[in-house]
Amino acid sequence: MAKKKEKTLEEKLQEALVPENQWPYILPENWCWTRLGKITNVVGGGTPSSSKKEYYDNGTIPWLSPADLSGYSDIYISRGQKNITELGLSKSSARLMPKDTVLLSSRAPIGYVAIASNSISTNQGFKNFLPSDAFYSRFLYWYLKSSKSLLESYASGTTFLELSGSKASMVEFPLPPLPEQKRIVHRIESLFAKLDEAKEKIQQVLDGAEMRKASILHKAFTGELTKNWRKENGISEDSWVEYTLQSVCTMKITDGTHKTPTYSDKDNGVVFLSAKDITSGEINWENTKYITSELHTELYSRLAPQINDILLAKNGTTGVAALVKEDKVFDIYVTLALLRPDLEIVIPEYLLNIINSPICKVQFNENLTGIGVPNLHLRDIKDVKIKVPSISEQEIISDKVEMLLANEGMVTKNCLKQIEVIDTMKKSILAKAFRGELGTNNPTEDSALNLLKEVLQDKF
Repeated sequence: MAKKKEKTLEEKLQEALVPENQWPYILPENWCWTRLGKITNVVGGGTPSSSKKEYYDNGTIPWLSPADLSGYSDIYISRGQKNITELGLSKSSARLMPKDTVLLSSRAPIGYVAIASNSISTNQGFKNFLPSDAFYSRFLYWYLKSSKSLLESYASGTTFLELSGSKASMVEFPLPPLPEQKRIVHRIESLFAKLDEAKEKIQQVLDGAEMRKASILHKAFTGELTKNWRKENGISEDSWVEYTLQSVCTMKITDGTHKTPTYSDKDNGVVFLSAKDITSGEINWENTKYITSELHTELYSRLAPQINDILLAKNGTTGVAALVKEDKVFDIYVTLALLRPDLEIVIPEYLLNIINSPICKVQFNENLTGIGVPNLHLRDIKDVKIKVPSISEQEIISDKVEMLLANEGMVTKNCLKQIEVIDTMKKSILAKAFRGELGTNNPTEDSALNLLKEVLQDKF
């Protein structure tokens, strides 16, 4: 059998270079498009049999699954949740890879990335790029982080997408000179550090939102917000009267149907609300379910919700209340309790806000039952104690609370918008980085083409 003719360096180079008509975009003149499999070895992983204790017990070899990278934000990783033994390594397709290997989850999902800070192994849910003289590992890390859609375009599968080793080898890679790679990484990480610092400060503001809202409500319903108003109007500090929730309602506090509903489509059905529809403290009319008109007729004859009623979640996300502000026909499930305020004692807005305040939440939490899914009993809701001032003072309190909570809502909205802007800026930085648009490129440096030649000469 004739010996296969060895390819020349020029032939290897032509195979390694991406044809111009396949370039994803134009690169600086001293860069070139190549494919990952031409500049590094792409290595998969494996899982030792879980039935063999000797493959895991007292293991010292770090072993990763994609789950270990879920929510992981550091660049480097040293180990996962499990270690395997030398025997487990030898009896499986897992492979021990060196420090600086770039680890990419290739299924469920595609796109988690980290760099090995020491020798490490992975399961079959990875495609790993061994260290190479062609690239700085952190440069490849950031490129893969920015290339999720590109990676997924090479994947296949019916149950879930998976990026095979052969396809991973075909992924286009913008290759700059090595010094430029390091400058780009420094620039990316310097800019990201500043953005992350700003994001952390914004997140601190967001994290304090619930505490600030609770503080507003606490001050409102302990009389602090209207202390000066009472003083100016000669109203006693002891003017507030204690009631139970039941005693400020005109009808018995009740819940919705306990029957398993028969659902219908939107066009032929009636809106049917449950606890999930008020978790934000407002009624969400967008994703409601619908019941048949026959069931509606039966339920509505027992309980017909109306404007100014308060709906209180008593199952799951308990203790959250919303006010019925629209004249709509709807029914409610057992997960909601309905409170109808006695307008001679309490205005709906005041009752709504005090129910959503720490004053009531503490009492609700003391009476929660159920394993897994928390549940509030109607009797416990009825017995919750609140303090109620005059109607005039309630109106002032409600106006102040509305203004303060609206301001807090604007703060939250602005914070979330700023976080979106930061995330967009990061994507923009990465996009520019791999196009040579960060202002770091030195066109006089030795071309990446020569770097590619050296690597091909050594690799093959």
